[in-house]
Amino acid sequence: MLHRTERTLENIPVGPIGFIPIIGCQELGKKVDDYLVKWRKEAIVDAKEDSVFNEYSKDSFIVDAKVPRFGSGEAKGIINESVRGKDIFIMVDVCNYSLTYSLSGHTNRMSPDDHFQNLKRVIAAIGGKARRINVIMPFLYESRQHKRSSRESLDCALALQELVQMGVDNIITFDAHDPRVQNAIPLHGFETVRPTYQFVKALLRKFPDLTIDSEHMMAISPDEGATGRAIYLANVLGLDMGMFYKRRDYSRIVNGRNPIVAHEFLGASVEGKDVIIIDDMISSGDSMLDVARQLKERKANRIFAASTFGLFTNGLEKFDQAYEQGILHGVLTTNLIYQTPELLERPWYINCDLSKYIALIIDTLNHDGSISDILNPSGRIQNIMTKYMNGEKI
Repeated sequence: MLHRTERTLENIPVGPIGFIPIIGCQELGKKVDDYLVKWRKEAIVDAKEDSVFNEYSKDSFIVDAKVPRFGSGEAKGIINESVRGKDIFIMVDVCNYSLTYSLSGHTNRMSPDDHFQNLKRVIAAIGGKARRINVIMPFLYESRQHKRSSRESLDCALALQELVQMGVDNIITFDAHDPRVQNAIPLHGFETVRPTYQFVKALLRKFPDLTIDSEHMMAISPDEGATGRAIYLANVLGLDMGMFYKRRDYSRIVNGRNPIVAHEFLGASVEGKDVIIIDDMISSGDSMLDVARQLKERKANRIFAASTFGLFTNGLEKFDQAYEQGILHGVLTTNLIYQTPELLERPWYINCDLSKYIALIIDTLNHDGSISDILNPSGRIQNIMTKYMNGEKI
C-alpha cells in the first residue's frame, strides 16, 4: 500500500471532509472513517489554525444522514447537520440485499434500484450546499448493462449521466465491468480502481509456499471480458497467461441470453502449475467453477479464484463441493460489497479488505492531489514480491 506519508499533499483541502456511508455500507464506512481520523490526527499541518484547515482533524468525519421510509414504501433523504462548504464523499453498496423495508405490511428486500434511489435522495437532501460531491460506488450500478444489442436500454450510462446532472463531480468505482462506460460522462471525473495489489498480498500471506514465476504459475482469464485483468496480473508477476472463451448456442435464447455450450481454452500447458483465475465478479459462479474443472482436467496444480465482487447469487454449496473435491484451493473477493456471515466462515474464502485503500483515495482527493500513483499498483506489487522472495513478513 502506498502510505499516506509517502505522498506530497501540497494543495490545501477543497473543504472539510463530509463522509456519508449510506445504509448498507456502514461497516465498511466505519473502517474508512477510522483511517481518516487516525491519519488526520497524525498529520503535521503548519497552518492548523488557518481557516482553510477548518475541521481538518475530527473525531469522526461521518455526516448524520438518514433515508427513512413511509409505510407505502416511499422514502426521503435527510441530512441532520450542516454540509455547507464541505467536500462530501458519499459511499453506497448497491449489492446489499440483506436490508429490508416494509411495503404496505409486506417485507421487501432492497434491490440495486432501491440503493441507487437512496443515493439520489441523499444528493437531493444536500441541496447544492456542499463545496463538492464525490460518489464512491464500488460496484457500479447497472454495470452489466453497459452496451446495447439491438433495442435495449443503456442503464449504466443513463445512471452516470443522472448523477452528474445532479451535481456529482467525481465518481469512484472498482473494477468496472467495462471501463468504456465512462464515455457517457467525458467531462466529469470517473475512476475505476482494480484491487490487484490486495489480491496478490492476501494470496501470498495465505499461501507462503507459492513460487511466483512462469514455470510454476499462470494467470487465467475465464472469458474474453477478463483478458485485460489477466494480462496485467501476468505482466506484473512475470507469469504466462491463458484464457477461455465462451462458445455459445446462438440458435436459441435462455433467460434473455444465448446459453454457453462450452468453455474453450487458449494458452500454454497448465500441467503441474498453480493457477490464478481472475475476473471482476463471481455471480452464480458456474462459469468460474466450470473453468476450474477444465483446468484440473488439464492437470493444473492448485487453483485460486480472485474476483473483486463475490455475489454468489446461487449460494455457496457448489464452492464447498469444489473445495472438498480439490478443484478450488481458495477464493479471494473484497469487502467492497455485502458479505454474508456464512461466506466469511468458509475455509476456502480469503477476504481482501479495501477500507484503507478507499480512505487513501478520499484523503488524496480532498487535497486535490493526483491519485494516479494510487490507481497504478505495479510498484507496490513489486515491493511486496521482493519482500516475499527475501522471506520478509508481508
